[in-house]
Amino acid sequence: MPKQVDYASRRRRIAEAVCLLADEQGPEGVSMRDVAARAEVSLGAVQRCFRTKEEMLLFAVEHVGERVMERVRARLGASPAQSAATALGHAAEEVALLREDHRTEARIWLVFVARACVSAPLAAPLRRSYAALEGLLVRLVTEAAESGPGDGSAMPPHVVREARTLLALTDGLTSHVLVGHLTTEQAEDVLHAHLTGLWERLGVTTASEDAG
Repeated sequence: MPKQVDYASRRRRIAEAVCLLADEQGPEGVSMRDVAARAEVSLGAVQRCFRTKEEMLLFAVEHVGERVMERVRARLGASPAQSAATALGHAAEEVALLREDHRTEARIWLVFVARACVSAPLAAPLRRSYAALEGLLVRLVTEAAESGPGDGSAMPPHVVREARTLLALTDGLTSHVLVGHLTTEQAEDVLHAHLTGLWERLGVTTASEDAG
């Protein structure tokens, strides 16, 4: 019988290779031949998964965004009894990519962000990733403030604004840590101070027992 190929798994493997090469030499230095070598597959296998380099880069950008989102969901799911305020803090920490084991991922993300500034096609998947993260933060802020969407009407503008501010802050902290302007500890202090101010503005009382 012919060997069955798991194309979804192969596409993810190729995306990982794209990310590693983009981290080393930027998206413009990534070639399908080099990706094949790094992923340890044939050039034909890469070409069967992606018709062009641009298509391959677009998938890699989406792959990074999905990986961050999956990790956020896993962090939240690990402690289902935590308060929404604590859940938001955990989500923000994951999105900021401040830990040492997230350095490579943080560099890759910012490399793609920089490239997307001059590439409309690459900007599209990044906007989708940001929109998904913003939606999650809006939900957590809403739940914490006990002002849920109720009958499905639009979110209160201040809730959306707070979520967008938090997302922009986490993004900025990623850059500041990578270039060495802030240490991880200093960035975490800024993030926690912002969250404390957020709860004060929304009148939220946080529970200390689930803050770990």
